[in-house]
Amino acid sequence: MKTGTIFAFALVGFVVIAAAVAWLAPSGTQAGPPEQPKEADVAEGSVLYVEFCASCHGADLEGQPNWRAPNDDGTMPAPPHDETGHTWHHGDALLFDYTKQGGEAALEARGVSDFASGMPGFGDSLSDQQIWDILAYIKSTWPERIRNMQAVRTETEQMQGGS
Repeated sequence: MKTGTIFAFALVGFVVIAAAVAWLAPSGTQAGPPEQPKEADVAEGSVLYVEFCASCHGADLEGQPNWRAPNDDGTMPAPPHDETGHTWHHGDALLFDYTKQGGEAALEARGVSDFASGMPGFGDSLSDQQIWDILAYIKSTWPERIRNMQAVRTETEQMQGGS
């Protein structure tokens, strides 16, 4: 029962943080482009995903085991990027910034400072276009219904002022 209680608290905490991040207005200048460019290359994104993302997020976008429970160091395991995860719950600018800056920096820019993210920033390894290509690939694997819901989140994010 104790393990179940701990898991429940961790899950609730994660959901609260994810909800706060999704709805917080930006605190300053926007780090990345506000939306994915139309010329994103899904095939190139697939290749880049294998090289830069699959080791943590899985070759089939399945994420790490027990991704909803914190690791011993307090960081969250890499979540799935398929429709079973929460990636699609966020707009394009947050996804871009999270990838470019890393989890902690992207969240801190939005006023969330007490979240230990294991996601490194790839801004020194990938160009902006390559990041958008990876995101285009990930989004291309989602069912249409999920893609439509994520597009609404992106539109809401843009109406709120960016990332």
